[in-house]
Amino acid sequence: MQTQDSAGKPLADVVVYAEPESGPVGLRPAAPVQIEQKGLKFIPLVSVIQTGTTIVFPNNDRVRHHIYSFSPAHKFDQKLYSGQAAAPQVFDRAGTVVLGCNIHDRMVAYVKVVDTPYFAKSDSSGMAQIELPAGGRYTVRAWHYNAAGGTTAEQQISVKGGDTLAAVSFRLALKALANDDGAVQ
Repeated sequence: MQTQDSAGKPLADVVVYAEPESGPVGLRPAAPVQIEQKGLKFIPLVSVIQTGTTIVFPNNDRVRHHIYSFSPAHKFDQKLYSGQAAAPQVFDRAGTVVLGCNIHDRMVAYVKVVDTPYFAKSDSSGMAQIELPAGGRYTVRAWHYNAAGGTTAEQQISVKGGDTLAAVSFRLALKALANDDGAVQ
């Protein structure tokens, strides 16, 4: 799968996921995921997980952090901590979760929680790969944290058993970003 911005440049950190037309898929418990705090950043910036996944938040900085989310899909508040002390969080509702730090305002990360095990995140070349276990009709969606209007693009596809989604591509319009001086780029 190819993801690009509106100018045709490869777009990294696009969450792509496929939902079968036949209805919800039985989800199996996923292994815990880690979003670390290092260099006064959340790493990775973007994560995609299936509903019911636990995320741990190790603090690998030499300062304490106070992480939180006010997002409807998962609200939480982890008071000041350092090291591995923060309680793991179970993300049990689909949606977008924006993470922040009360101490370091520039720290932000995004978690896309999906109700399907068929998902991926695009790499720096704009490529993502989803393996589907069976043929059928699917809705494939693409989400980026900086998409204009906060929209999620989608395409209806039909695949035969053993096919890959290589032919699917998305072009996403992005919001203009402001630099450190406040000027729009």
